[in-house]
Amino acid sequence: MVDAGPLVAFFLKGDRHHAWSFETIRVLREPLFTTELIIAETGHFLKRYHPALTNLCAALQSGRIRLIPLFPAYLLRVAELIRDYPGRADLGDASLIVLSELHPRATLLTIDHRDFSVYRRADGKAVPCLFPA
Repeated sequence: MVDAGPLVAFFLKGDRHHAWSFETIRVLREPLFTTELIIAETGHFLKRYHPALTNLCAALQSGRIRLIPLFPAYLLRVAELIRDYPGRADLGDASLIVLSELHPRATLLTIDHRDFSVYRRADGKAVPCLFPA
């Protein structure tokens, strides 16, 4: 699974996490997967960087990044998580927690250590994460 931060860093060479994101994603054998909300968030951050945004679209078209649709089926769970983590969880974070509940063995690539070290899935376990060093 992948959060917006590593995707933005992967596509923007000037990002401070670019080297970590690029190398981490490069060595993965399986396609990345994420939610619609994370792609929207990534697109928002890349909107001023047309080549990077174009490359994001190409990665989606090629299947290197796969979208796992959560809506409308998991909207209530996303809302519950936002309620459980007031002032911390946004829609994107909540969607990734739900995705982790659906794919509990998957590891999330994220730079958001502050929040994902706090979040818990419905089973009480932390979302397995890989953070930059």
